[in-house]
Amino acid sequence: MIQFTVYGEPVAQGRPRAGKDWSGNTVLYDPAKSRNFKEYVKVVAAQHRPDKLLEGPLQVTVKVYKPVLKRFSKKKLAEAEAGTLRPVTKPDVDNYVKGIKDALNKVIWNDDSQVVDLTVSKFYSESPRVEVLVEELHQC
Repeated sequence: MIQFTVYGEPVAQGRPRAGKDWSGNTVLYDPAKSRNFKEYVKVVAAQHRPDKLLEGPLQVTVKVYKPVLKRFSKKKLAEAEAGTLRPVTKPDVDNYVKGIKDALNKVIWNDDSQVVDLTVSKFYSESPRVEVLVEELHQC
């Protein structure tokens, strides 16, 4: 089991951007904000890197804690911190997890195709962060 927390405001994977390389060919690249967040996740995950990259099927649980909104009343703030008021706004949970899974390639596991069971949840918190739990599933 590998567990770690990425502190700071979570960043969802942005849509790839198109540009031209030095020879005029079209290339796709990550928006800077997404690319920087992935690098940050890699740095944090590397501190929990296993001796050998995980192989086989994996179960991943990701909890995304978005910052509370400034306009929240004290009542709403208390509900948000208790987990009863949940974000139903964009970005979607799958956009958050795409960048995280990409960042863990060759750091925690060989390839994100090994993830066979995935749970992603969005919450509000006064301390924005992403909590990641990776567990190996043992084959019978």
